[in-house]
Amino acid sequence: MLDQLSRAVISDPEQSTHADVYKEAHGLLGSGTAPVCFRKRTLHETQVRTKSGLTENMLSNKLCFASRIISRNGRDACRELIGIFFVCDRSLTVYEFRRFGKNRTNALPFIQKGVYQHQRGKKKGKAYDLNDFYIGANLTFRSVDHNLPESVKQNPVLTLRVISIDEADMDFLKAPSMELKQECSKQEIDDNKVFKKIQGILRETLSKRGVRLITGLGKYFRQVDKNRNGLLSQADFKEALKVFHLEIPERDFETLWLILDDSESDKVDYGEFTSAIFGEMNEYRKTFVRKAYMKLDFNKTGNVPVVDVIKSYCAKKHPLVLEGKATEEEIKSSFLEALKESCSNPNEVSYSEFEDYYEGLSTGIVNDDDFVNILRNTWGI
Repeated sequence: MLDQLSRAVISDPEQSTHADVYKEAHGLLGSGTAPVCFRKRTLHETQVRTKSGLTENMLSNKLCFASRIISRNGRDACRELIGIFFVCDRSLTVYEFRRFGKNRTNALPFIQKGVYQHQRGKKKGKAYDLNDFYIGANLTFRSVDHNLPESVKQNPVLTLRVISIDEADMDFLKAPSMELKQECSKQEIDDNKVFKKIQGILRETLSKRGVRLITGLGKYFRQVDKNRNGLLSQADFKEALKVFHLEIPERDFETLWLILDDSESDKVDYGEFTSAIFGEMNEYRKTFVRKAYMKLDFNKTGNVPVVDVIKSYCAKKHPLVLEGKATEEEIKSSFLEALKESCSNPNEVSYSEFEDYYEGLSTGIVNDDDFVNILRNTWGI
């Protein structure tokens, strides 16, 4: 990707020698000599510093990061996105890695290079800066402004979650940057307090029936979502809480709604609602959940036949099997029963259903390595 960006430096007109420019301006170049702008220029003949274009300064003061699309569509959720944030002009670009055949991988433009603003939250309308890039951060863009797949354009706001950053880049940029402040606004701190309070109220319920509760809620929301846009009303959420016997004080619910419904549309994404009241597994864990699903969904359709899930599931190293308290078949049957209950279609598993299962399982596992080992042993990743 950087090689492609560097071409602009090599081909910049300022790289031409003063002698060549003078000769061209006064018509002194030989008849068989191509104009300076069309002449092939090698890297060793290139001056490093230029005043315009993608200069050395721009390429050296950059932050590389990996991100994923927050989406219930498995094909979109598993896209591999790599971005670059240029500190000097606060612009960014995002590329998608696409595999063509066995040995060919291309980096294709996903978000064109430009200066972009937050589309949601307390910073709506403000341009991105270095403070906005950390693991777990959300980057929002207007879908209509970009040449995106139709499945992604269904949502007016594209949300990318930062899943990793180049620590070497960040350490380099932190030193000279006077504006870098790892601070949260008072409003963000207050919002987090509301989330933590509600999560504390529901913690005991979640610890007793985490998997079935989260997978059940996910299935319920998908059935209620007739428009299939992921948005539901306040009345829909209150009814869901009643159906699943989840008690949230009315005052806390109203405060939560004001935070989530920042566009005042009386509609909230049910994925955001679930994350707010239960919390969310960290990006380290989610990376392995995505890897497991991508291994199952080798055709990248966004849905995996249950038959393929059964074939791939391995319970040999499950703790209960190793302790002799259960057989492989019992563990496998228990897993499939819980997974099938969450599936809208009994013959296939979507990414959101697969993720919901592990979101519920994650609530009962404190150690990240223990959680990751379960995925590695089960799916061979």
